Amino acid sequence: MEKLDACIRNHDREIEKMCNFHHQGFVDAITELLKVRADAEKLKVQVTDTNRRLQESGKEVIAQTEEIIRCRIQQRNITTVVEKLQLCLPVLEMYSKLKEQMKVKRYYSALKTMEQLENMYFPRVSQYRFCQIMIENLPKLRKEIKEISMSDLKDFLESIRKHSDKIGETAMKQAQQQKTFHTALPKQNNVNYGKNMYIINGRVPEPKYEITSKPTLEEEDEHEEEVLTAHDLVDFSPVYRCLHIYSVLGDGDTFENYYRKQRKKQARLVLQPQSSMHETVEGYRRYFSQIVGFFVVEDHILHVTQGLVTRAYTDELWNMALSKIIAVLRTHSSYCTDPDLVLELKNLIVVFADTLQGYGFPVNRLFDLLFEIRDQYNETLLKKWAGLFRDIFEADNYSPIPVANEEEYKIVISKFPFQDLELDKQSFPKKLPMSQSVPQIYIQVKEFIYASLKFSESLHRSSTEIDDMLRKSTNLLLTRTLSSCLQNLIKKPHIGLTELVQIIINTTHLEQACKYLEDFITNITNISQETVHTARLYGLSTFKDARHSAEGEIYTKLNQKIDEFIQLADYDWTMSEPDGRASGYLMDLINFLRSTFQVFTHLPGKVAQTACMSACQHLSTSLMQMLLDSELKQISMGAIQQFNLDVIQCELFASSEPVPGFQGDTLQLAFIDLRQLLDLFMVWDWSTYLADYGQPTSKYLRVNPSTALTLLEKVHKGMKDSSKKNNIFAQFRKNDRDKQKLIETVVKQLRSLVNGMSQHI
Repeated sequence: MEKLDACIRNHDREIEKMCNFHHQGFVDAITELLKVRADAEKLKVQVTDTNRRLQESGKEVIAQTEEIIRCRIQQRNITTVVEKLQLCLPVLEMYSKLKEQMKVKRYYSALKTMEQLENMYFPRVSQYRFCQIMIENLPKLRKEIKEISMSDLKDFLESIRKHSDKIGETAMKQAQQQKTFHTALPKQNNVNYGKNMYIINGRVPEPKYEITSKPTLEEEDEHEEEVLTAHDLVDFSPVYRCLHIYSVLGDGDTFENYYRKQRKKQARLVLQPQSSMHETVEGYRRYFSQIVGFFVVEDHILHVTQGLVTRAYTDELWNMALSKIIAVLRTHSSYCTDPDLVLELKNLIVVFADTLQGYGFPVNRLFDLLFEIRDQYNETLLKKWAGLFRDIFEADNYSPIPVANEEEYKIVISKFPFQDLELDKQSFPKKLPMSQSVPQIYIQVKEFIYASLKFSESLHRSSTEIDDMLRKSTNLLLTRTLSSCLQNLIKKPHIGLTELVQIIINTTHLEQACKYLEDFITNITNISQETVHTARLYGLSTFKDARHSAEGEIYTKLNQKIDEFIQLADYDWTMSEPDGRASGYLMDLINFLRSTFQVFTHLPGKVAQTACMSACQHLSTSLMQMLLDSELKQISMGAIQQFNLDVIQCELFASSEPVPGFQGDTLQLAFIDLRQLLDLFMVWDWSTYLADYGQPTSKYLRVNPSTALTLLEKVHKGMKDSSKKNNIFAQFRKNDRDKQKLIETVVKQLRSLVNGMSQHI
């Protein structure tokens, strides 16, 4: 039609040119016609005749003309058909394009093509049946697109669920690098830090066309220098496509609800820990990586989509997750008995918190949880160090440390702060007063402080708080763990008196070293000990308590040893004459006490004196109980005299000052009750005893009437039995009878005294 129009215009111009060219000729022709008007009539007749003849001869021409008209009508119809086909061809082409887009999975473009078909093309050809068929197919195609895009979204969500740990691991690794970078930034202002963390300020990444199936998700190139971002690991295009598709279809709310519902389900799966997670650090690492990966994806979706997820939704999801995370960590961390594992867990929590804090999630509760885990970490450290202390105590020989030369001496004092001017003046070889366990314990306490300090790092706490935490944990180590180990050591049966003495010496030196431990902590934290809120170490009370227990155990073991010797006593309570020398068991006991108290020279004077006094008092009490034993029914005077010889040896031992520092006869007073009782029987001075009883100046002030009565009855019975055996000596029998009568009289008087005392009480 355009060419025809152009052709018509050309002909019109040619006609116009021709008319212009022949105008003068036309005028001349009119003039000439006027001239020939006369001839016109003649010509008319001729024309009429000619016309008649022409009509007759043109009948055939008319028939041909009608045929031409019919052909012209056909030509017009063909033209109309061509016009209609030209109107339908774009519709068919667009529909073909739609099919091709569906085939190559360009669903968003396909939806746009459908809109064009519905709004622009179908109205032009709506009267045709094929158009109605196409219109009926469009809803089916839209439904197919929705199903396919939803299937892609499900594949995406499944892939994200499988690889969230890889995403989280990458994010946590980058957070650590970024933290290191910011730490080093003041020193290196020109250093640029890698890539941004997948999105900053809502920057949308370039769309990708692979659904989370990249090789980087399957395996990690260990030699890769550039750290991959979440963009490199995750293809978010299925989400964008599905969101756009549902938005175009007017079903955005359905997609939004489905996405959030599925992600909440995945969140619950991610937050569910494995039962054996607490056994290895990799279990915790995978758990944290999955959670970080989940929220990295959600944060990305928040910034690059409009309304698919909101800040309120992510905050709600995070608060739910945070409560679950804290509960899981509380439960599983309680099973951790290895301090190294607890420390690794703490480091993971810090990286986990720092990573999510970088994405705008509040993590204060995680740092509060770290303080709970810190207490548990300290408990695991205390258990570990309890084992170390036990091993040290088991391996110790409880002997002073020998040093043969200056080099060995420097090695010891480099491990333990020891100063003794008197010892420094001595020549080598010499011995340090403490045993090997002292420097080892001191070193282990310092190692404990270092181990405790490791947990305080990266907790965003001030030096004062760190100092306070270190001192509190060290106090627990001293007052609970080390104190308990010392108490258990002291109570062990194989620990003898020599070992107990060395333990007392060791605790004295450890107590003196506490001030050096305080200086050690001060040097680490740079917090002065004069600070008001600075805690003090309680080593003083710890080691004092241990010394008191050791001293008490010394007294107990001495008394037990005395009891063992006394159990060897084999008195003949019916002997008529003494042996003339002290009993063998007693001499062995005294020799044992002498050698034992020589070892006590290294102890503080008061301890040695108390031990000596306790031993003498226990010996005196044991000897007294031997005389008053209810199973001993009778005692001869010969046995009394033999017993007196043994007590004399005890008194000689007490007067020999086995431990220096006693004033006057203080130690001998331990045997005063026994001495006065024996003197009463040896000199048979009952009249004086009965006459002076109750007087402050009485010679036998320490003799109790009940004790005297019990022993006198045994002696009386012994004398009766002796008289029966020796009845052949008449004179002796008469003297014996007189003595028995005297005894009976004294017994009656003593009984009256005892009864009077009972009534008075």
